[in-house]
Amino acid sequence: MLLSRHIPAAFAAAIVIAALPHAVAAQDRSITVFAAASMKNALDDADAAFTKQSGVKVVASYEASSALMKQIEQGAPADVFISADIKWMDYGAQHNLIKNDTRTDLLGNRLVLIAPKDSKIDNVTIAPGFDLAKLAGDGRIATGDVRAVPVGLYAKAALEKLGVWASVEPKMAMAENVRAALVLVARGEAPLGIVYETDAKIEPGVKIVAVFPEDSHPPIIYPVALTKDAKPEAAPYLEFLRSQAAKAIFERYGFTFLIKPAS
Repeated sequence: MLLSRHIPAAFAAAIVIAALPHAVAAQDRSITVFAAASMKNALDDADAAFTKQSGVKVVASYEASSALMKQIEQGAPADVFISADIKWMDYGAQHNLIKNDTRTDLLGNRLVLIAPKDSKIDNVTIAPGFDLAKLAGDGRIATGDVRAVPVGLYAKAALEKLGVWASVEPKMAMAENVRAALVLVARGEAPLGIVYETDAKIEPGVKIVAVFPEDSHPPIIYPVALTKDAKPEAAPYLEFLRSQAAKAIFERYGFTFLIKPAS
């Protein structure tokens, strides 16, 4: 009788032990992607399509590319890094934080000047010496931190090239990432902002009042690469981002697809 009382417990333990490898395997079928804040809407859609196709869950973390690369450098467990500029991907390569042979310049974007949707500011002509400071009035011009955040770096480069940086520098409201800058304008807390075209398109509270000339700043390029410690499941994800299906998603949000789709 004593033996029979212990059989169910032993049997249950055997079932748990047998199931463990499967549980671990299921848990491991996920990857972590660190991506530029401006990619959130489009990449969420692309990630959902990849998960549906592969069964691999994608956990995405969105922030300024500068902040994400610093987190990777400090040991954050990311499998894929997508930057909004070349500078921070170069930083990753120089510090051996990415697999350089997986690096691809995936997407392009445009830099735009935005205002709140109900603003009287409309159809601004951006040209050398244009009076952006006067346009902002007593308000501020929202963009990313011009010292590190890609959109801020592009904005400063454009304003310097156009010869207006000195006049607008005191008026800059530097946010932690492009989406934070977008929110400042959408809420009417800043009368103007400099963001990516794709951000302006997904925010109903703002309108595009001008597009910066492409030759006023370095090309806006989004490189992608596996990190040095990437899981095996991350390689198919990278392939998916290069696919025709991903191209259709990114283009729907206004990104330019810079490569020939792999499939």
